[in-house]
Formats: sequence, structure tokens, C-alpha cells
Amino acid sequence: MEAARPISYSGQGFSLLGEKGRFVLPPDFRKAVRDSGKGERVLCLTKHPRWKCLTGFGLGRASQFEAELDREERIALERGADFDRELRASQLYGFTQIPFDDSGRFVLPERFFKLGAIADSIYFQGGGLQFTIWNPDELAKLGAGWEDAQEACLDLAAKARNGKGAR
Repeated sequence: MEAARPISYSGQGFSLLGEKGRFVLPPDFRKAVRDSGKGERVLCLTKHPRWKCLTGFGLGRASQFEAELDREERIALERGADFDRELRASQLYGFTQIPFDDSGRFVLPERFFKLGAIADSIYFQGGGLQFTIWNPDELAKLGAGWEDAQEACLDLAAKARNGKGAR
């Protein structure tokens, strides 16, 4: 039996809030989310545990959560740090499943607007096993190490607002 290849999210994307209150999942992210969910068009979203943004991934990612919890617990024990497995499990498994159509359009539940400080546009940043979804203003507040993402966001936002690359 062939081992499943890991799904990886890379690159960037940008979406303006559309007339019908929908955002658009960028094509590369859309394909990876579908591949992770064995063809299902379901975006899994949750609040990022540290940053003022959202985290997105496909359904297949949940199968990795127990191993991730074991690894994080082991590292905490090795460091002599506290680890609240129930809290971390709640953060990982507490995601919301959001359907999207063939064009990647999805309706963001109202609570995520507050949790991620989302307004009328979002920026997608690849992050390996998952990706982050940012309010561009929140991303702009981050310091050193975020310059490439900040510049990519500005560039994609300008193109979207000028009608180039926008849907």
C-alpha cells in the first residue's frame, strides 16, 4: 500500500470580499485543500493560536493531529515546560468546516471576521502543513521576518483592486 504524500501549502494569494459576501480561495490552495480532503471541497478554518490571523487546511490534516500532540508534549517535557494537552487538542480539533464551490468561493462565518480581524480583504500565506489567512493591516503590523509576506500582500492587493488577477 502506497503511503499518502503530505499536502503542502506554499505561495500567496489575495481575495477581496465579493458582492455576495464571499471570498475566493486561490487556485493553488484550493487544489491542495481538495487533495487533502480526497476531493472534497471543504476548507477547515480555525484561529491561529498565537497570531491575529486564521489557519486553513484540508480535511486530511486532522489525521496528523495526534502525532503532532505527542511531539509537542514530548518537547515540552524535555524542556521542563508545562503542556496542556487538552487545550492544545481543543485548538487543533476545534476547526470549522466551510464548503467552497468549484471557483473557490466560500462564505466566512461571522465569528472569524472578529477572531482574525478580517474586513473586506484577506491575504493567504503558505505555511507547509497549513496556511494562514490575514487581514492585510494585521500582517503589516508584524516585525522582522515578515517583509516578504508583507510585500507580496501589498503587490497582490494592488493587482486585485486594479482588477488584475481579481475575480
